Amino acid sequence: MPEAPHPRRSPWALRDGEIHVWRASLDRPAPSVLALRALLSEDERARADRFLLEHHRRRFAVCRGLLRVVLGRYLNRPPERLAFAYGPSGKPTLAGPAPLLFNVSHSDELAVYAVARDREIGIDVERVRPVAQPENIADHFFSPPERHALRAVPPERRLEAFYDCWTRKEAYVKARGEGLGHPLDQFAVSFGPGAPARLMPVSADSAREIAGWSLQALSPGAGYVGALAARGDGWRTVQRRWPDPRGNASAAC
Repeated sequence: MPEAPHPRRSPWALRDGEIHVWRASLDRPAPSVLALRALLSEDERARADRFLLEHHRRRFAVCRGLLRVVLGRYLNRPPERLAFAYGPSGKPTLAGPAPLLFNVSHSDELAVYAVARDREIGIDVERVRPVAQPENIADHFFSPPERHALRAVPPERRLEAFYDCWTRKEAYVKARGEGLGHPLDQFAVSFGPGAPARLMPVSADSAREIAGWSLQALSPGAGYVGALAARGDGWRTVQRRWPDPRGNASAAC
C-alpha cells in the first residue's frame, strides 16, 4: 500500500528557534497598490503622502501593506486591524502583548521582512549601487579594523564588500532598536570574500555590548545584499518569496 502523503507544512508555522525571512517585490500593478494602501492606518497613509516622489509613496505604501498582510497571516488577524508601537529610534513593534517580533527593510523595489517569536531581530537590505571611493565613507562610519579590512579587499570586489559591511552593521543596530543613532565605529563585523558574518569587538566595552548577538548574511536577490541580526545563537532562518503559490521555502539554512 502506498504511503499517505505527509501534510504540507504551512508557511505560517513558526517553530521555536526559527526566523522567517520573506522577500517581496514592491513593483506591483496599480490595483494591488490601491488595495495595499487601503490596509494602512491614517498615520501610515499620511507618512506615505509626505514623500515628494510618486514612486517613493508607492514603495512605502506597498511595503507597509505587505507587512500587515504577512503579520496578519501569522496572527490570523485582519491586516487592517493591526496596530503598531514605535521605540525611541522608531523601531516598530506590534502594540500590546507581542506574540511576534519583526523587522523590515527595503531598497528600491525589494523589501525584506524578518519574523520571530522568541528573540529581537533586525534586518537590512541594500541595492549595490556605484559608490565613488567607498573607503571615504568607511572612514566616517566604520571602525578601524573595518577600514583596514576594506582596503585589503581587491578593488574589483570592494564595492560589494562595502555593502556587506554596511548591511551587517545596520542589521545589528536595528535589532538593538537603536538605528543609526548607535555609533557605528564602536563595533566591527566581518566581511569580504568568503568571510562568514559575525560581530567582533573593538574594545572591552564593545565586547560586552555585542555578547549575546549573532549575524547572518543574506542573498535577497541579484544586485542586492542583506543581513540579519538576532539575539542569541543557534537560530536558523527559513527564507521565502512573496507570493509563493506553493507555500514552500525558496531557500533554507
